[in-house]
Amino acid sequence: MFGSLGSGLDGTVVLATLVAFVVGTTIHEFCHAWSALMLGDDTAQRQGRVTLNPVMHFDPIGFLGMALIAIGGFGIGWGRPVPINPGRLRGRQRGMALTALAGPLSNVVLATLFAIPLRFGMADLPRPADVFITQMVLVNLLLASFNLIPIPPLDGHKVLTGLLPDFWYPYLAPLERYGVLVLLLLIMLGGIGRPILSAMYAPVYGLLSSLILGPGSL
Repeated sequence: MFGSLGSGLDGTVVLATLVAFVVGTTIHEFCHAWSALMLGDDTAQRQGRVTLNPVMHFDPIGFLGMALIAIGGFGIGWGRPVPINPGRLRGRQRGMALTALAGPLSNVVLATLFAIPLRFGMADLPRPADVFITQMVLVNLLLASFNLIPIPPLDGHKVLTGLLPDFWYPYLAPLERYGVLVLLLLIMLGGIGRPILSAMYAPVYGLLSSLILGPGSL
């Protein structure tokens, strides 16, 4: 995932952001694996991925990207992708859409839970508790909204492919071969690519933050 969290060199914010990424990514990947199992595909289970152990969802390069976001406020990070066999899922493409949606939805739930103290005036907490709560909300909103961008290999593409009529599947499925290249190209374009990616996830991020924290909160 890609993001901009202005943490600067504040050690407390950097640590809280990293913890939020680890927690959010672990639960995100767990929910992919668990939902696939519930829909009939045990591929992830056989690889030990239906677990809340962060080690099983850890990707060293992806974690480095998370660290760059925490320290510098910009980058791209990810957890280890969960292996899913669409042919074994009940409902095939519809099942794939549900499995893909489970990850971002888990981040929305996490953000909502941690936003309760902020939303209802219980935010007079000592540092670093207040920083941790804030970063848990910000990071999980970012994870959810960025992953819903409809570019493969992000979850949004699988959701879109599964929800549209079957007529569209032969046209959308081949994009999986080029999605990573498109995503990397947008990131490498820097000044051009960043606004494009930001524009793609900003509406969802803004909507979620308004619903969870109230209008104008973030």
